[in-house]
Amino acid sequence: MGEPTEIRNASADRADAARGAGSVPGEDRTVHRPDGATRAAQTPAAALRSRVRDQRRTPARPRLWFELALIGFSYLIYSLVRNAVPTQATAAQHHASMIWHFEQSLGIAVERSVNHGVNSVSWLIVGMNYYYATLHFIVTIGVLIWLYRSHPGRYAAARSVLFVTTAIALVGFYFFPLAPPRLMDNGHFVDTVSVHHTWGSMASGAGAHVSNQFAAMPSMHIGWSLWCGLTIFFLARRPWVRALGLAYPLATLVVIISTANHFWMDALGGEVCLAVGFMASRAIYHVWVYRLPRHPGGSDADPPITVPEQWATPVAAQR
Repeated sequence: MGEPTEIRNASADRADAARGAGSVPGEDRTVHRPDGATRAAQTPAAALRSRVRDQRRTPARPRLWFELALIGFSYLIYSLVRNAVPTQATAAQHHASMIWHFEQSLGIAVERSVNHGVNSVSWLIVGMNYYYATLHFIVTIGVLIWLYRSHPGRYAAARSVLFVTTAIALVGFYFFPLAPPRLMDNGHFVDTVSVHHTWGSMASGAGAHVSNQFAAMPSMHIGWSLWCGLTIFFLARRPWVRALGLAYPLATLVVIISTANHFWMDALGGEVCLAVGFMASRAIYHVWVYRLPRHPGGSDADPPITVPEQWATPVAAQR
């Protein structure tokens, strides 16, 4: 038999009225996406949260003037804080002796042998002195410029890794002053910059009077070079460039040991700071920095969308 036609029509009218309650007549509350998917209309608070989430997952294109000002101001603060740490020679020498004895107990205290061996080759150690004094800044700035130009969608997150790493290092400089091996009492290391009169280093000579000589733990030469190396390795396309990216922090490690500017443990400290920087960036952007889209708003970073559009059509309308 079946239900009378007028009863079925009344039921359908009530269902349509219930679905359209609270909306503007004729307004479609379903938000259409370009790919044919849909997303339900959101409250203002939910829309704001969604917008913030999308901005974290697909950062906006960085502004050149802002980035230049930010980097310049940040380096100024870094230099002021690093060099404003009160001179604590006694504590720095104590910490150096403690680390040296700890490495000896582990059988890895080879820094002095490496230092004396490389120092016997004048052209090599002079080249390492200039490497230590210059590439630390040149390569890091170069990678930042490359990110800004070629990977703007990843720039902000990668820069945040570097900033967090450096901020943690400043804490280490303040609370754990450490004499580098070349300044260690009775360490019998060679201060290669002083011996070979290398120009441009803040480690010895006239530059030593305006630079904190006990800011050795953690090693930012390792922290920054490893950041550069990983960034190049994960984002560069040419295999030989990626290989150079991995070789750079390894070469830096050899240089800081050969010039007696750091212990092995200082390098480990720089790696730990960098790891925290990566985790901080992951917490901010909800994705690892190198998995962000190359360009802002790239489709590879879009979250999974809802069902296809035809799935969102009311069942009653399909009958």
